[in-house]
Amino acid sequence: MNEAIGIVEMFGFVTAITAADAAAKAADVKIIAIDSNKPADPTVDVPLIMAVKIQGSVSAVKAAVDAAAEAAESVSGVINKHVISGPTDDAQKMAERKSVGRDRVGHIPMNG
Repeated sequence: MNEAIGIVEMFGFVTAITAADAAAKAADVKIIAIDSNKPADPTVDVPLIMAVKIQGSVSAVKAAVDAAAEAAESVSGVINKHVISGPTDDAQKMAERKSVGRDRVGHIPMNG
């Protein structure tokens, strides 16, 4: 069984780094990915949506997600947050996907 996964969505890269820092300081967790999502059409004026993905024990992930959400709320706001207590192998693979640093539209391959 995989360890719990927590995901916090927010607006902006600075907010994501702030949230990840708060999560890492709040509990014994690992930041497994910081993911970005922007529209395929560059003419659409939509803020960058970021997701911080956290992994560890259920209690640690819950504490880290709450700390990350509180930090993100103080910068630009939280879109959503969720904890998966017992992720499947497929959910684990999806959580480990990263898109930061990949600015092209289309398929993003799994990171090695």
